[in-house]
Formats: sequence, structure tokens, C-alpha cells
Amino acid sequence: MADRPDAPGPLDGVALLDHHCHGVVTTDLDLPEFESLLTEAPGPGGPDRFDSALGLAVRRWCAPVLGLEPHPSPEEYLRRRADLGWAESTRRLLRAGGARTWLVDTGYTAHNLTSPDELAVLADGRAYPVTRLEAVAENVGSAARDSGAAAGNTGSAAGWTDSVEQAVRAEVAAGAVGLKTVVAYRCGLAVPAEPPSAATVTHAAGRWLGGGGGRIADPVLCAWLVHLGVRLSAELGLPLQVHTGFGDPDVRLHLANPALLSDLLARTRHTGAVFMLLHCWPYQRDAGYLAHVFGHVRVDVGLAVPYVGIRARAVLAELLELAPFRSVCFSSDGYGLPELHFLGARLWRRALAGLVADWIADDVLTTPDADRLVRRLAAGNAAAVYPGVGDGPG
Repeated sequence: MADRPDAPGPLDGVALLDHHCHGVVTTDLDLPEFESLLTEAPGPGGPDRFDSALGLAVRRWCAPVLGLEPHPSPEEYLRRRADLGWAESTRRLLRAGGARTWLVDTGYTAHNLTSPDELAVLADGRAYPVTRLEAVAENVGSAARDSGAAAGNTGSAAGWTDSVEQAVRAEVAAGAVGLKTVVAYRCGLAVPAEPPSAATVTHAAGRWLGGGGGRIADPVLCAWLVHLGVRLSAELGLPLQVHTGFGDPDVRLHLANPALLSDLLARTRHTGAVFMLLHCWPYQRDAGYLAHVFGHVRVDVGLAVPYVGIRARAVLAELLELAPFRSVCFSSDGYGLPELHFLGARLWRRALAGLVADWIADDVLTTPDADRLVRRLAAGNAAAVYPGVGDGPG
């Protein structure tokens, strides 16, 4: 599967629905700035950022999209990127990935990124926002503090929960097609199966507001937000995305195993809620098991694919060992660099193409079955659970 620079990639005729990603940086980047976005590690970039599976993938597969031969030096790659400018580089990379629809998490604002509408224009496709629950809740708390609400007052704290729900509903009414929680970063995924009581939440909210608000990490408030997401998922027909596994150092990896959600998933299996387990690495087999035993679970290996580079095929194969094929979706989790959106797509296509070719060669499935499988994983499965973003399963 050694692609020539000018050759079409595997499954290039199949459009992708990238059900979870972020915007891209809207400025030209020097080498250290670029390298700082080429890793989940904090701090400035360094030469070791390119000395990785992801760095090799950028030099191998992104370089030809920008008009270079494969395997340029990092310096050569950044010079070419600067010559084209951030906008042209972004257009080329997003469009070369073959996604036509992007669902964009707008709740993480560490950098100045494109909005969903701006991303859609650059990519020549469609983009829809996804609402991050923690960001909404923190914004509501900040607004209450700035307006002089009585921090720590019981009535004010109770009003905060109502205001958060109203704000989430308002974002859905304005076009959000999914909800997301990053509870894995805040308290871990061992969310209680039952929601906390109203009195407990009011007390915790009062304590949080009284302390000035800010980042929500209180286990009670985190649990309340997750259960709010579950309830609204069931009521409004929106998937609840849940970050699991791999991420930046804020996450404690052993607390981000999706298997920790088992009690919550068991309790909610008949409610109509849909859980979308994002990323999953290194717990892709655990996630596949959860999708196997819980019909309201969907899974992907977004974020992991670009970072593991050529090993993406092995990761995807492990997810597919147990996960029902209807439960597996595509995402890139591209953030900041359009290279990550592109590689999430290109390497996922290569991984799936290799697996399908092996299965056909081993007479595990027919070519028509393979075509149907590819189209469902590429877009159909996600389109079936996100309202109004596609035509459903192929």
C-alpha cells in the first residue's frame, strides 16, 4: 500500500463524515508554533515533535498535498507551508482528506480557531457545531459572577442549573447537532449510575460559585452535567460524545478507560440516549466490548489515528474485533492543524482499505458486503444518529 505522491489514496471515492473535530488556526505558523500543535504534550514545540509516528506521517502524506515530494525535512515543509499561506494550505489539506461534513466541537478555545462556518468554507463542505457541556456551564457561571449574582446563595446556585440547561437547549435550537462531555479530564469516567440529588447539586454549585466559578472539577457538578447530557440526548435525539482514553496531561489515563462507564451505560440502555465514545486509545478493545453489549453505544478511534501513524490499521482492527459494524464511526479529532484533519482521514482510509482487502482475500466477506461496510463506517453510521447531517446508512 505504498502510495505514490500523485496517486489517489485508498477509498478516495468514499466521502467521509467527520463526526468530531475542531477548527484550525488562522495564522501562519513558524516551526516551533507548528510543532507545539503536533503533540498532546504541553509547552513549546521542539525537534522531537517531528521525530514521531505523527511527524513521519506529516512528512510522508501531507507534503505531496502541498506540492512537495514525500519526506521533506521539517524546515522544508514549513517553508512550503509559509509560501502557500495558512489559508491555501488549509484548503488543500481539508479538501484532500475527502470529508464532506464536519461536526465541530466549539468548546475548547485555547487557540484562535475557525468557526464551523469558516471551516466549511475552507473545506468546501458542511459543518455543524457540537455543544460542550462543561464550557456552557462555566460560561453561565462566569456570567452570573459578572452580573453580581449572590455567589454561594442557595437560590442563585439553584438558578445556575436551570440557566445551564436553558443555555444548552438554546445552542441546540441554534443548530448544535450533538452534545459533548470532557468529564474524563475533570473527574474521570467512573460517573455514578444515578444522578446526584437536587440538594447535593445546589450545595456543590453554591460552593463552586462562591469560590469564583472557573473550571468545573467538582465530582457532583461533573456528574450532574453528564446526566443532563444523557437526559437531553434521550429527549432531543442528539448523541452525547464522551472523551475517553488518550489526551493531554490533564487527563489521568487510567481514569479515562471507557469501561468505567459500564454502570451508567447499563442504567441508561433503554432511555433512548446515545453515547458516542471518542478516541478510546489505548482502550479500543474495551470500547469495542461496550459497543458489543450496549446497543446505545457508538465508538471511534479519532485522535489516535494520526498519532499512531502507520499503526492505525492495527488500532482499527482491534476496535472491530467486537464492536458491531453499525456502531463504528469515523472522526479525525483534528485540532489546530489541518494536517491532523487530513491525516485522520487518509490514514483511516488506508487502515480500513487494508483490513477489507485482507477479509476479501480470506473470503470473509464479499465485495458488495465490503462496499456497504465501508460506506457505513465512513459516513452512514454517524449520519444515522446525528440529526440532519446526512442521508443515513448506505
